[in-house]
Amino acid sequence: MARSKILYQCQSCGYASPKWLGKCPDCGSWNSFAEEERVTKLASRKTAEPLSLSGVTASNDDRSSTGIGELDRALGGGVVAGSVILIGGDPGIGKSTLILQALKGLAKLGSLLYVSGEESPQQVKLRADRLRIKSDNIILLPETSLEGIMDVALKLGPKAIVVDSIQTVFSSDIPSAPGSVGQIRECATKLMFMAKKHGMPLFLIGHVTKEGAIAGPKVLEHIVDTVLYFEGDKGNPFRILRAVKNRFGPANEIGVFEMSEEGLKEVDNPSQLFLSERPSDISGSVVTVSMEGTRPLLVEIQALVSSSKFGIPRRTGLGFDYNRLNLLIAVLDKRIGMQVAGMDVFVNVVGGLKIDEPAVDMGVITAIASSMKNKSVASKTVTFGEVGLSGELRAISQAEIRIKEAAKLGFKKAVVPMNNAKKIKGPEIEVIGASNVEEALDIIFF
Repeated sequence: MARSKILYQCQSCGYASPKWLGKCPDCGSWNSFAEEERVTKLASRKTAEPLSLSGVTASNDDRSSTGIGELDRALGGGVVAGSVILIGGDPGIGKSTLILQALKGLAKLGSLLYVSGEESPQQVKLRADRLRIKSDNIILLPETSLEGIMDVALKLGPKAIVVDSIQTVFSSDIPSAPGSVGQIRECATKLMFMAKKHGMPLFLIGHVTKEGAIAGPKVLEHIVDTVLYFEGDKGNPFRILRAVKNRFGPANEIGVFEMSEEGLKEVDNPSQLFLSERPSDISGSVVTVSMEGTRPLLVEIQALVSSSKFGIPRRTGLGFDYNRLNLLIAVLDKRIGMQVAGMDVFVNVVGGLKIDEPAVDMGVITAIASSMKNKSVASKTVTFGEVGLSGELRAISQAEIRIKEAAKLGFKKAVVPMNNAKKIKGPEIEVIGASNVEEALDIIFF
């Protein structure tokens, strides 16, 4: 026996209301409510038996390599049996290309099921030919019905399943359109239960909204084990694959790729790549070190300070938090005495990277000061550190790993927080400590 109830659900976040609302009180979206019928099945269910923690037998996670080192890094070392992986990104950024290349590496395990809900088998074949992928173990299934997908998967027993994309899958048990909150949530949940029960890795490809978040309810990201986001600009060949959630490895780990005619190619040394076109003896350019998961990345930060042509000066941060940029400009103006507050300030993280850790504060401030003074920073100097509101330079984590990466690429001097400099040992690079921003800038420019 089942009961049905009419509800209005926000298509952005999944908030449910008994009546239609113009604005969602949860996420603030306008005109996002759609009518949906929720069917509640009244059925008896066997309660699971409680277990003591010491009585649970833990098994080591068996990981399978995809043959793509950067993808394995983002996943935490490979694909875990029964794991559910959600891959999101802008249209055309390379999601289907990456997953098809991963299936080539996983094909050695046995048969693989590729469920294509948006493209025909001929379109997938054309992409495979371009990528030079030929394997009888990759089985194509042009299907959008959840029941049909599960029937084929249970009969075939594949070693991995790909659903491209989850927004196209629908269940006949749910009286709503494909892509709605109810359909995405229920279809992803049933696929997850099947993958866990039979130990089959499940890859879900998801669309993104104009804000850059994966389309559908936020609960979709809670259902899966790993969430990977593709970052990058279509006009830029470089792609960043970032793990924002990972139950089987470190979160915020990244993989770096370069898009070519033959698909996505791995970038083994991204630091060297991001600095390959750095200009020399130009003001407003500085190199800093950011930690992306367990990997240190040397990135170039560029700044341009110019006189404002309007009453309100402009602030632009590409790859850097806008509010953090305003904070650092205020520190320069108040604590250092640079008259930057009335100037237009533009900051860019080269290479399309998005950096949000406080350790790059000193790099941003140095780039702004360099452009303001019209003085270039020595090409072999690197700096990092968190900047406080009183202008102090605070210690950051994993400083030794950052210094080793800088020394590996030939940098000779590093200006870092004083507390970090006291703990760093090694003759590879000259490490100079500074207790505040003013002292650090004096060391860098004089």
